[in-house]
Amino acid sequence: MNKFIIKEENNQLRLDKALANQTELSRSLLTELIRDGKVLVNGEVKKAKYKVKTGDRIDVEIPKDEVLDIVAEDLPLEIVYEDLQVAVVNKPQGMVVHPAAGHASGTLVNALMYHIKDLSSINGVIRPGIVHRIDKDTSGLLMVAKNDKAHESLAAQLKDKSSKRRYLAIVHGEIPNDKGTIEAPIGRNPKERKKQAVVSGGKPAITHFEVLERFLGYTLVALRLETGRTHQIRVHMNYIGHPVAGDPLYGPNKTLTPNHGQFLHAETLGFEHPTTGEFMEFQAEVPEIFAEQLKKLRGQVE
Repeated sequence: MNKFIIKEENNQLRLDKALANQTELSRSLLTELIRDGKVLVNGEVKKAKYKVKTGDRIDVEIPKDEVLDIVAEDLPLEIVYEDLQVAVVNKPQGMVVHPAAGHASGTLVNALMYHIKDLSSINGVIRPGIVHRIDKDTSGLLMVAKNDKAHESLAAQLKDKSSKRRYLAIVHGEIPNDKGTIEAPIGRNPKERKKQAVVSGGKPAITHFEVLERFLGYTLVALRLETGRTHQIRVHMNYIGHPVAGDPLYGPNKTLTPNHGQFLHAETLGFEHPTTGEFMEFQAEVPEIFAEQLKKLRGQVE
C-alpha cells in the first residue's frame, strides 16, 4: 500500500487528477484503481470525482508491474563501436529506447537483444544494457553496457559528470549571446503531467549552449549537459524563449516540418573505457531530415 498526503496545490481537485499530479501513475490507471476500491481517502472508498482536501491521507494499492515478454527483433541498428565491454549505437529518430507496458516491440532494446545479445542486467529485463536514454524523437549516440561491471563504470561517469555528451539543435529565434549556461531546476509540470518544467523545488539541472550558426528566425546551437533530467534540453531552451524546432511538447505550433519530432541530435559521446581506462570519443552525423533543414535555412535549396 502506497500512502500520499494531498498537497495544498491540489486542494479541491478531483481525486483522480490530484493523484495523477502527485504520482507517476496515469490518470486512466488511477480511475480504474479508484473504481475497483483500491484507493482509500482517510480510510474510506471514494469516487474519482471526489474533491480532495489539503492534508487528506490517500492509500493506493498499486498493482505489480506487468511482466513483459521482451523478444529480440532484427531491426536496423547502426553500431558505431563494440567490444567485449561496451557498445555505442546511433539511435534513429522515432525509435523508443526501451519497452513499456502496451509497447513491447520495435524499441532499441529489442534491436540490441538481436544484434548484441550480451547486455548488462542491472536495469532488469526491460532495460538490459541501457545506461542512459534519449527521447523517442531525438536521434544520436547512446552508450550500452555489455556486462554489469561495465554498466557500473559508465553510470558512475554519468553521475560524476566525467563523460561527454554534446547535442546539436535547431531552435526558434536568433539567440543574441554566443555562449551561455542555463541553470534552472526541473520537475514535473504541475498543470500538465506529461510535461516537465522549470519549477521551484525541482532537481538541479545545468545546460551549456554555444551558438554555431544564426538564420532568419532560427539558430543552430551545440549543447552540453552537466545533468541528465527528463527532457532537459527541451525544457531549458523553451525556458529561455528558444524552444527546439519541431518539438511537439514544448515548441510552438508553427515550426519547421511539424509532426516529425524535434530537431535535436546527440552528436558526440565520450567516456572512459571501463577496462582500459582509455578515453573514447564518438561522433554521429545529423540525420537526413536535420541536414536537409539546415540546407533550407542556409538558402541552398528551395
